[in-house]
Amino acid sequence: MSISLTNTNLEHLLSELRRITTKVALRVEEMRATIGNDEDEFRGLYVSEEEVNQLLADPDLFQGNTGWLAQPKLRLNEQEPVSRLTRLQNVFGLSAFERDVVLIALAPELELRFEKLYAYLQDDVTKRRPSIDMALRLLCPGLAAQVAARRSFDAEGSLLKYRLIEFTDENQSRQSSLLSRSIKLDEGIVSYLLGEDRLDSRLRHLATIEQDYEEWFDLGDNEDETDRLVELAPEGYIAFLLGQDDSSKLHLAAAVCQRLGIQVVKMEAGVLPGLAKADSLLRLLERECLLRGAALYLNAFETLLKEEAPSQEALRQIIQVLQGLTGISFISSEQPPSPLQGHVGRREFYLQLNMPGYSERQRIWEKQLGAEALGLDLEGLSSRFKLSRGQIISAATSARSTAAWRGESVPTMDDLEAACRRHSTTRLSNLARKIKPLFRWDDIVLPPDPAQMLKEIVQQVRNRSLVFEKWGFDTKLSYGKGLNIIFAGPSGTGKTMSAEIIAGELKMDLYKIDLSNMVSKYIGETEKNLERIFNEAGESNAILFFDEADSIFGKRSEVKDAHDRYANIETGYLLQKMEEYDGIVILATNLRKNLDDAFIRRMHFMIEYPFPEEEDRFQIWQRSFPKTVPMGESVDLRFMARQFKIAGGNIKNICLAASFLAAGDMEDQPNEAAVEMVHLIRATRREFQKMGKLCTAVDFGRYFSIISDN
Repeated sequence: MSISLTNTNLEHLLSELRRITTKVALRVEEMRATIGNDEDEFRGLYVSEEEVNQLLADPDLFQGNTGWLAQPKLRLNEQEPVSRLTRLQNVFGLSAFERDVVLIALAPELELRFEKLYAYLQDDVTKRRPSIDMALRLLCPGLAAQVAARRSFDAEGSLLKYRLIEFTDENQSRQSSLLSRSIKLDEGIVSYLLGEDRLDSRLRHLATIEQDYEEWFDLGDNEDETDRLVELAPEGYIAFLLGQDDSSKLHLAAAVCQRLGIQVVKMEAGVLPGLAKADSLLRLLERECLLRGAALYLNAFETLLKEEAPSQEALRQIIQVLQGLTGISFISSEQPPSPLQGHVGRREFYLQLNMPGYSERQRIWEKQLGAEALGLDLEGLSSRFKLSRGQIISAATSARSTAAWRGESVPTMDDLEAACRRHSTTRLSNLARKIKPLFRWDDIVLPPDPAQMLKEIVQQVRNRSLVFEKWGFDTKLSYGKGLNIIFAGPSGTGKTMSAEIIAGELKMDLYKIDLSNMVSKYIGETEKNLERIFNEAGESNAILFFDEADSIFGKRSEVKDAHDRYANIETGYLLQKMEEYDGIVILATNLRKNLDDAFIRRMHFMIEYPFPEEEDRFQIWQRSFPKTVPMGESVDLRFMARQFKIAGGNIKNICLAASFLAAGDMEDQPNEAAVEMVHLIRATRREFQKMGKLCTAVDFGRYFSIISDN
């Protein structure tokens, strides 16, 4: 089928070029008849009559046996006109004269000998491109017809408006007459007529053709919207696809276009503001869509809705492109833009495509993994990781690749969880510090109630799919579906460790944000900082851990001046963003009393971390040393727990410092290296000094002599 279409297109193009060759031959005869038989030895600047006769008499000229025409492959649109020249004429409404101008300009692109013919006709060997005067004389009988045809070269005529031709101005100044100007067929039009299927080379950094429709079929939903958009397509429209799930939006557009038998030309709007030669490139983009009968898919349209001048200028340019298109266009945006009706002249439809819910994510995982899904907790995976359809497809592929690296055919849950983290948005790392979770349940020492609440937090995250979707709570809550938690207690009591344990259990990334660094003295800057954090976190599938929360989330003050009013606004804004966020937010504060009770009531969990008692301290001392650390017989952890009333963070520091002291002694006594009591006492002294505490005999008891001797 494609071969016959190709041959027909080739035959038609060659036939039309032979017709132009005949016109050239007739024009040569007219010139000779006018000049007479006396040959001027300088006529044509050495393009002799014999050369011209040989060129015109060549039986192979445009006969199709020279092998230089590319073979076009009409891959998607079986209904495309057989002849690309005919389609070019129909799409841009070219007259017969304008079509022949295209052919005249095309001839030397395919056969260099035409440059000599054109030079001969223009009596100037340096004018190898056809001039407007030459085209008029070739195609128009008489002065009246030539004058009427001049309008085809107006700036708003199809030839120049859509950049089908361009003026080369060979050896001409800008003040030269219109008739003397030389014309050249645009390189993209040459490629199109010769059967090129790829996008114009000047647009490949700006746009792509979406042809791999089979990938999108696997996602299979939005059938009702697809059917309706296909039904309305003959009248043309602009479909605004709203939401954050880019893959769902592109899938919908691809499904519609596949049903219609047309291509999708996708462009990223974010590259337009400030882009050099944007007007020219967008005109080419418009031409490509019209020639292909393709739908324009404009992604990230929200980047053009900013108030900055570059964005507004890019928006104006895009509206001009949409005005020139007559079929269907898709505009992908996270936020609803102002209607373009009246500016574009096509109907507008607004469709909200949200991220897939828990059950939908599980269905996509099951479809992607097939038999490999057996025995895997895909429900829990869908509850923890909010991924788009495209991200799930990519994550499933990555997980298989990881398994294949180990020589296994089926991915494990660890592979899937790692792939989910990898394919979540990672831009949050530019705004916060990523913490690698190292601690587990056995590492923390807490009273029974706080420890139980930590486990309940993990259970809530794992069971969100069951409670929200299957049990219907999703219909009862318009917001506040995330999990907001407060950890309150003195420094070193286990708040950060608890956040690490939760992240480790859920196999999710943990990002720590110091709220004291987010607060700005400049009005409005704090809100901007917080907005950036939550915007990026929305796609990161990460746990947000805000340290020093009381720096902003304290008790709302009485409004005495503008500063107090804006401080309260910042506090309210943080609470608003937390309620809108569909993930896990943990706020850590050293002082519970600094938090506003009204805000605490709106948290899902409030966990207080008490200062550890003696028995708790003893367990912390025991768990702070790895099992591989050699411990001397002199070590008395009971004494350390009873004697030193310090928090777990201080105990961890002392254990690490004591180990280094022991390692230093190993240089002198390599066979007797072990952590001894003397190392613990010395390390404790250093920790006390860091805390600003005096080292007294009361604190160190019978071991005071160790530090008094140093």
